[in-house]
Amino acid sequence: MATGNPVKRVVIGVIGAALLLVGIALLVLPGPGLLLVLAGLIVLASEFPALERYVDPVRDRAMKAAEDSVSSPLRIAGSVLAGLALIGAGIVWGVVPGLPFGGWSAGSSLILSGLILFGLLIWSYRRVRARREAE
Repeated sequence: MATGNPVKRVVIGVIGAALLLVGIALLVLPGPGLLLVLAGLIVLASEFPALERYVDPVRDRAMKAAEDSVSSPLRIAGSVLAGLALIGAGIVWGVVPGLPFGGWSAGSSLILSGLILFGLLIWSYRRVRARREAE
């Protein structure tokens, strides 16, 4: 176990645990769950070396999922439509009163998920294209 500033360990533990928990939730909700799980594990492993053994398998699965998301024009189109649907749903949830969990707190999280999806889609596309050009 690493020694050092206990306040730093607690802060890193809280940040890593938050990323990990949000990532786990996003595995079933719309959003980049696997990438947030990976980010949480990387942060936690910086202070808790016993978690290092989980980083590589999760990284491999996250990168495979990112590559799969841009493997065909149909998948890219589906991802774009999903992102647009998330943003549209977020706007509806923010504007229309009376919806379950209605309001801008739910709406903004849906919009943010859609924007993150677009960012990850662009990142995945560039990564796969660069890899193909290098081959």
